[in-house]
Amino acid sequence: MNKTPPIELEFSRKYDKQHSQHYLRKHRANFARRLSHWRDVQVGRQALKMAGEPDLVLDLPCGAGRFWPMLAEHKSRVIIAADNSAAMLSVAQAAQPAEVVKRVRTLRTSAFAIDLADNAVDSIFCIRLLHHIESSDNRLTILREFHRVSRDTVIVSLWVDGNFKAWKRKRLEQSRKDAGRGGENRFLVTRDVIEQEFRQAGFSIIGHKDFLPGYAMWRTYVLRKNTAL
Repeated sequence: MNKTPPIELEFSRKYDKQHSQHYLRKHRANFARRLSHWRDVQVGRQALKMAGEPDLVLDLPCGAGRFWPMLAEHKSRVIIAADNSAAMLSVAQAAQPAEVVKRVRTLRTSAFAIDLADNAVDSIFCIRLLHHIESSDNRLTILREFHRVSRDTVIVSLWVDGNFKAWKRKRLEQSRKDAGRGGENRFLVTRDVIEQEFRQAGFSIIGHKDFLPGYAMWRTYVLRKNTAL
């Protein structure tokens, strides 16, 4: 088990109870948000199928638990739901259906130093984290922790290039840079860079699913752990 003090980034400090409640409501706020959530769940199901329908899954970060009902659809699946925010875990347990919550074991831990043993789970389900990580070194730290803790597969989503929204995002980022504005906590990574980082961390790519091919930045990768590094 990793005993190294975890890295803490600025964005992770905002998830108090009020912000956690906002995060829960955000994905239910209107038709567009509900449609987006439906597509996220659809992609998640496809990714889990590609990963071989793992029985023991670590959902990290689990946020407000919006993927718990989908993860629980597999009747034999054991779910460990982890987050760096105690408030987020509390909100998730209160918000999700009781029959789902009873199948979930919660764990407060950081993706940079996961409080689980080597090869502890069959798969790690990591949605909406890596697009917050600007530094390649920090992404590699997370990916290497995933390699340590997962026995077999990892599912990760992030923003990648090669689509219309990425083209618009790059223009926005350049205009902010030209105006001397910063403070962003969401970042686009080129596909070549992140796929090289996957290999560097000890994974091969099984496949990927795009949220809206050719349009949206969101891509979900399914990775397999290489046993020899």
